[in-house]
Amino acid sequence: MNLSIIILNYNVRYFLELCIKSVEAAICDLDAEIIVIDNNSSDDSCKMLKEKFPRITVIENKENVGFSKANNQGVKQASGDYICILNPDTVIAEDTFTKLLDFAKTKENLGIVGCKLIDGIGEFLPESKRNIPKVKVATEKILGNCKNYYANHVDENEVAKVAILVGAFMFMKRDVFVELKGFDEDYFMYGEDIDLSYTALKKGYDNYYYGKTTVIHFKGESTLKDKNYARRFFNAMQIFYSKHFKTNKMFDLMVWFGIKMAYTFRKEQIHEVKKTSMYYFMSSKMNPKLEERLVKPVRLNSISNEFKEGSEIIFDAIELGYKTIIERLSKIDRKESITFKILPNNSNYIIGSDNSFTQGEVIIFDKN
Repeated sequence: MNLSIIILNYNVRYFLELCIKSVEAAICDLDAEIIVIDNNSSDDSCKMLKEKFPRITVIENKENVGFSKANNQGVKQASGDYICILNPDTVIAEDTFTKLLDFAKTKENLGIVGCKLIDGIGEFLPESKRNIPKVKVATEKILGNCKNYYANHVDENEVAKVAILVGAFMFMKRDVFVELKGFDEDYFMYGEDIDLSYTALKKGYDNYYYGKTTVIHFKGESTLKDKNYARRFFNAMQIFYSKHFKTNKMFDLMVWFGIKMAYTFRKEQIHEVKKTSMYYFMSSKMNPKLEERLVKPVRLNSISNEFKEGSEIIFDAIELGYKTIIERLSKIDRKESITFKILPNNSNYIIGSDNSFTQGEVIIFDKN
């Protein structure tokens, strides 16, 4: 088998379904498999998987074992020469895996490959490509300065070597993952991707950012003003430094100071989106049940890129395809208040996210 896609799920049933549908479209001509690990979700994720995707391998954990352990479970079940670690709140273009497999064949010392990630309103997510989080860099990030944390010297549409990639999308040879001993299970959440990327570098592999394919990642990196994120990031960096570097007391002191500041001056940085004034359904045919469910007027519009302020654009995946949706989401000249949702193929809901700080919204329009 050529490729195994490993998806870890926890309580994002509808995003997971959309993700799998986009992945299935991307592997229809490939010798590939999908493996989903569920970390004891309380929603009906597992039921949905069994009913809608009976051929997918599903691993049902009885507890939340964290990111590292769950993904390692998935890779152990994988048969592909290549693997892709993929978040469940992502949308893949139909040619993403074909492009990456072709790219991999041109590199003899390939480590981990990442791609261009955008959020639910088409904004580039800078965590797609990062530098090594040395003490000064990590401390600056905790204190809210991410300039040196991200690999800003590489253009978002470029293909280039980078140090650190994000765990939402990591493509590599399965043998490399095994040689690196997989994700370090000392990490529960955050830092696993940094550790694996850096371990690959230390082993002499080249990590690449591949900006010629784009993936939607609805839930982006949490704001640094979130005290829980600050604590988790700090704990992950403690593990990382104790493993790869000498203990640094100055780092500990500076980061704890940053966390205390985040506790004291925490501010929500979520952008408030104006109420929808109009829905634009990007399709050639209206879905009457969807139209009945929406609270504002719906206009059929499959061509124009000009929309009223406060509008929400709904992309019909069965007609447009996921690659076209991603391209249009990236290129639409939109005002701040324009938002987006996707109608997955053969589904009774639309789904999307208005920013990269929250999981987003699902609107179910037909429960039959």
